[in-house]
Amino acid sequence: MEDSKAVEVQVETFDAGSHVMAYDKEGRSTRFAKKKSLSDIFTIICAGAALLSDGYQNNCMNMLNSVFSLKYPETYDSTMKTRVSNALLVGAVLGQVVVGVTGDYFGRKWAILTTTLMIVVGTILATASHGVTTEGMFWMMIVARGITGFGVGGEYPASSTAASESANEATKKRGGVFVLVTNLPLSLGGPFALIVFLIVYPATGSGAHLSTTWRVMLGIGCIWPLAVFYFRFKMATSVLYKKGAIKKNVPYWLTFKYYWRRLLGTCGCWFIYDFVTFPNGIFSSTIISSVLDDTSDLEKVAEWNLLLAIISIPMLFVGAFLTDRIGRKYTMCIGFGGYLVIGLIIGCSYKKITKIVPLFIIFYGIFNGFGNLGPGNILGLTSAESYATPVRSTLYGLSAALGKTGAAVGTQAFTPIQNNLGKQWTFIIAALLGLTGVILAFLCIPHGLEDDLMLEDIRYFSYLRRQGWTGDFGSEGEIDSYEKKASGPGDNAIIEKTETLSESS
Repeated sequence: MEDSKAVEVQVETFDAGSHVMAYDKEGRSTRFAKKKSLSDIFTIICAGAALLSDGYQNNCMNMLNSVFSLKYPETYDSTMKTRVSNALLVGAVLGQVVVGVTGDYFGRKWAILTTTLMIVVGTILATASHGVTTEGMFWMMIVARGITGFGVGGEYPASSTAASESANEATKKRGGVFVLVTNLPLSLGGPFALIVFLIVYPATGSGAHLSTTWRVMLGIGCIWPLAVFYFRFKMATSVLYKKGAIKKNVPYWLTFKYYWRRLLGTCGCWFIYDFVTFPNGIFSSTIISSVLDDTSDLEKVAEWNLLLAIISIPMLFVGAFLTDRIGRKYTMCIGFGGYLVIGLIIGCSYKKITKIVPLFIIFYGIFNGFGNLGPGNILGLTSAESYATPVRSTLYGLSAALGKTGAAVGTQAFTPIQNNLGKQWTFIIAALLGLTGVILAFLCIPHGLEDDLMLEDIRYFSYLRRQGWTGDFGSEGEIDSYEKKASGPGDNAIIEKTETLSESS
């Protein structure tokens, strides 16, 4: 998939000579002139709604790590901390792969409802964690957090594919809309978790009842997905899925041959992003505590964490603004470039900058903000737009799963890096990974993903037919809806098409 090139595209006939496939650019453009479909707008909102809970689940352990360390100092050592933190990640990887594949087969709505229920069940079990011993209690929590993680991970392909397909029918500049209904709720989950902590912690005696503190914190995580479950149940199936779903004999090998470069880009960039951002999120309270005088004052640690989280939010809106103007690829490159520059500034001046806590927090927030601006905003968008509808959820899930693998590796490596190389090296390594991200995004993420998603479907189906694939695509009475009967022998030749489109390799 090279950068888009303006070429005159022709429509090819298939080997059998009985069908031709064409993209009606003029006809498709009229969908924006029509009154916006309430079902499309409703789907966009509902698809992203529960991602606030996902962001909360991803970030609530930030402060709970400190709570557990104070409440259970003998049991909650570095090994147990890593297990509890990684439980969500392992579950997320499984959820992204399983829900990604089944979401293409059973549909986006089924996938979204399944992930919502998994989050609710896992959160309730984590809140109720008990055991004969404290260690047993944490093992129950690990299992419960794994179930929650399965739901959280599955939300990525389920919600994002549904949101992108509905936005494709409802708005011409869908990139900014997609970011605001997906990454914005995810990013707000962090500040929301900290605000909840700052309310719950003093309400439970400011350390006098830490067991109540962490149970309430975990339990609140199930309220939002429960609140939106009914509305998600009422979601409609997208036009693209009805026309383009492949229900059996999915040509995975041909798909990987066709999309290998894009897959390398989305998987690799997501691995880098989560390797950097996830441990920085989980252990930000640990990092901040290390530069504060009183590390036992959890409220002060939470307040600095809240400031850190808020500083990074405005950059998300900058990224949403840029994505439809300069393109997905270059917006992502800017974000990774920010990792490089700010990471080196913090890492190379770590001993001096940490002596001025507000200055350190500002730079740390800007560092995280570039993650929001670039890969945080764009990876979900490009993973949804780079692939055709029949495999969109599968390849999105695979890309996100590689990202969560990076998060697990980063979480596992975070403490050894700090202990063996020094705390400044967490930022220096992040900067070097930012440079890698710039190169990978530039080489592997295609430019021009703003096109109609239906056009990518037609390119993909044309490729499959040229390779001899004879399966059906489409569901709900829409089987082979893109193919038209040839009118005669003349249609066996290449048919001229006058419009200019983007060519993908």
